[in-house]
Amino acid sequence: MTNRTRTDILLLAGFCAFLFFYGLGQFGLIGADEPRYAQVAREMLDRHDWVTPVLGGHPWLEKPPLYYWQAMIVYSIVGVSDTAARIPSAFDATLLIIAIYLFFRKFRRGVEVDAALIAASCAGIIGYARAASMDMPLTAAFGIGMLAWWAWRESGRKIYLAAFYAFMAFGMLAKGPVAPFLAAIVIVAFAAAFRDWRLILQSLWIPGIVLFLLISLPWYLAVQLANPEFFHEFILEHNLARFSSNLYHHPEPFWYYLPVAVLALIPWIVFVCAALVESLRTWWSERTTSARESDLELQFRVFLCCWLFVPIVFFSLSQSKLPGYILPAIPAGAILLGEYLRQHFEVNTSTSKWLVLCHAFIAAAPILPAILIGYLVAQRRMPLGRPLLFASTVTAVFFVGIALTLFRTGLRMLRFVTLISVVITVAAVLKMGTVAVDQKLSARPLAIELASLETHRLPIAVFGASREIEYGLAFYRNQVVARYEAGDIPAGEHLLVAPATWMDNVAKQTAGRHVSLLGHYAPQNLDYYWVAATPVK
Repeated sequence: MTNRTRTDILLLAGFCAFLFFYGLGQFGLIGADEPRYAQVAREMLDRHDWVTPVLGGHPWLEKPPLYYWQAMIVYSIVGVSDTAARIPSAFDATLLIIAIYLFFRKFRRGVEVDAALIAASCAGIIGYARAASMDMPLTAAFGIGMLAWWAWRESGRKIYLAAFYAFMAFGMLAKGPVAPFLAAIVIVAFAAAFRDWRLILQSLWIPGIVLFLLISLPWYLAVQLANPEFFHEFILEHNLARFSSNLYHHPEPFWYYLPVAVLALIPWIVFVCAALVESLRTWWSERTTSARESDLELQFRVFLCCWLFVPIVFFSLSQSKLPGYILPAIPAGAILLGEYLRQHFEVNTSTSKWLVLCHAFIAAAPILPAILIGYLVAQRRMPLGRPLLFASTVTAVFFVGIALTLFRTGLRMLRFVTLISVVITVAAVLKMGTVAVDQKLSARPLAIELASLETHRLPIAVFGASREIEYGLAFYRNQVVARYEAGDIPAGEHLLVAPATWMDNVAKQTAGRHVSLLGHYAPQNLDYYWVAATPVK
């Protein structure tokens, strides 16, 4: 092992450890999905059932099992916690970064560390690497699979094509048929761009298809046999109906994913756009088939453009939109920028001052809200006075520093100066925002308050509270949470959580029962009550 290789390994290990793993449990699980997925994995582990996802003791068939399996393994090693629930995504993100590094080291030497760290430091990758969700397992499997496909395309070695099919199978286990479907569209789009239709047939390799089926099909058969309703619920409702209708109430405009992609590619979006424009312009200008077919580097860049565009366009057509849906596109943007830097390093071309200024601004800008995140989350407004002045000054210093450095040294310092701002941004969020995020967005502090008041463990219900609170309490208390609105009102003694504004509604629903207000959780304006058992008539 050379000194350079050791340095590369240390750099990647250090950045992945900090960006993906450090402080995973500093705030509790947020949203409805994180605690719900974490609880499904816990219940599967408790039941020793590796086939049927279970929530609240009942089959929960909305998602495939890859994340659950990973979380179950982590739980069995380190115990159940919110940190453990997030480790699978951090691990998968690290695998993706390693794959990008190895790919460039094999096929595009010279910028392997740049490409890997650019991908690792994209806002979308950092955010979902620190979340208990299916999005990062899918993105890692899809990204590694697409790199394997191109490795086969460039080298002709079938081992890479086998890896492509294997990782598409893992993607199928991560989030369903979307992984192989998107891969097929990317390959068809790339073949169309170069009018190489034979490539589609060459990619349909029977041993690879058999490998795909051997990895992905057993669980689908097993869960269908154990749960006859699986096909209808998972395929028809949570794939086809989710795409074609607003069944799950996530409507957004058609252009929604354009700003989402821009945000996910921060702080690199300016140079990603420059790389995208340059690649498409070169592809368009070289109209002759012979020129296009002879330029393998151009083909690779166009392939990355197809990989970047296809998920964005595809999910823009969906009637149900969530930010994580297009996460599989983000590694393509980072890899495209890595290739762009490699080519510019080789010819040592100058860089537009406007590109440098725009990049410096976007790279420095996240520092301001990161420093003020505690105020923004807790008070939902930008603070004035000294906090804003301090944050603005730090942001301005970084903007000037990044711009001056790039003016003097060119793109060779791009990775270094940009990663400094990324590290400062993440550190500021972890240092200054975790308490506010925990109190305002997680059910963990409320669950701790409730546990401190109990002399013995009681059932719990919610009334008018959000799904985030319902699923969060279910995870942190490891209990089924009843919901009054659904008519699920426990007959026995229990705890009740409801918005402070729902006091009259609580009184009506608990008429004839002794009720005591135990306290008020101010950060989320929730009251919690002790409700006596229904009187025996």
